[in-house]
Amino acid sequence: MHTLVLKRPLAFFDLETTGINVIRDRIVEISVVKALPNGELDIRTHRVNPEMPIPVESSMIHGIYDEDIKDCPTFKGIAKSIAAFLEGCDLAGFNSNRFDVPLLMEEFLRVGVDFDVKGRRLVDAQRIFHLMEPRSLSAAYKFYCGKELIDAHTAEADALATYEVLNAQISRYAGVKIKDEKGNEIEPVQNDIEILHNLTATRSVDFAGRMIYNDKGEEVFNFGKHNGKRVFDVLKEEPFYYDWMLKGEFPLDTKRKLTEIKLRALTQR
Repeated sequence: MHTLVLKRPLAFFDLETTGINVIRDRIVEISVVKALPNGELDIRTHRVNPEMPIPVESSMIHGIYDEDIKDCPTFKGIAKSIAAFLEGCDLAGFNSNRFDVPLLMEEFLRVGVDFDVKGRRLVDAQRIFHLMEPRSLSAAYKFYCGKELIDAHTAEADALATYEVLNAQISRYAGVKIKDEKGNEIEPVQNDIEILHNLTATRSVDFAGRMIYNDKGEEVFNFGKHNGKRVFDVLKEEPFYYDWMLKGEFPLDTKRKLTEIKLRALTQR
């Protein structure tokens, strides 16, 4: 039983992958620890055939080798069941907003499964940890839970550890005043998913952070020659830039968000 105050399920998940490139790399293991509003946990773990060789350096980290997953289903084979399991859930993880959620979105988009994060709260326990105690998941687990993380870099162990860490963070920091990177006082950690979402959210428009929101809430580019410029203005002044990005090596999620902005701009004319 858990002590999280939930209005809907909160799915803690962790991915083991072939590498850290959101565009090119693939999932080899996914584990979801779903915390239900009634206090129960529902855990599901899948090994996945990534349909590409796993680099030795990656295998040495998570312990999964080509031979281990050669007979496992591909992501396409389990994508619909995973999406169904996550239906109606908010999402939580450790460094999930920067890596796990973007890579999972790419996998879903790649196989044509509709999985939308709009309306979901995204809680990143690493963000809270770095605000309060900048370290790694293993250190966080030891610091907050007083235990050594056994089987680190296995998806289920990491997802369960993240679940325990967030619970401990809520108890430890309840009501403690904190400041963001700019020194502004922000809402303290509370047992409320909306507050935790706001606390750990980023300014990114797309998960790769190629576009972000400026202080006025406008989408601006966050890289290259148009860094800091409004996306709307760039697409209007240099229409070919949209085509260049769509043909370039950018995540599918980035291209989709860019297309949404372009279509919105067209309707505003």
